[in-house]
Parts: sequence; C-alpha cells; structure tokens
Amino acid sequence: MATSLRLPDDISSRLQNLAQLTGRSKTFYMIEAIREHIDDLEDLYLAERELEAIRAGKSKTVSLDEVMKRYGMEG
Repeated sequence: MATSLRLPDDISSRLQNLAQLTGRSKTFYMIEAIREHIDDLEDLYLAERELEAIRAGKSKTVSLDEVMKRYGMEG
C-alpha cells in the first residue's frame, strides 16, 4: 500500500541526514517513527473514550484492590 506524506522542510532535511549517516532509507525511519508512536496514540484515544464513558455513567470503575482479588493477586 503506497501512501504519500509531505514533510516540513526541516523534518525532511533531518530525515535525509539521518538516512545518509546510517545508510538506511528515509522510508525505514518514517516507518520506525510511526511504529514507535502509533501504540501510544491508540492507547491515548481509547483512554479518552473510556473516560468519557465513565463520566457519562456508561462505564464503571473498579478499585485496584478489587482487581487484585479478582485475579488472585492479593498482597
């Protein structure tokens, strides 16, 4: 799947320099950057959605003590 990405000049320059210094492609580093941050972005959006559900009364919270008991991890 091909995707086009327009980078700001300063980022493009840095990426080009990094690629030249390391002998890797710019594409390699773009993919690495996306992989590195997509998990964090997904977690953030899921957490925000869950917080909205809790505030709206559509979801309930459970204390850490209760979670520990449920999974047999009582301390």
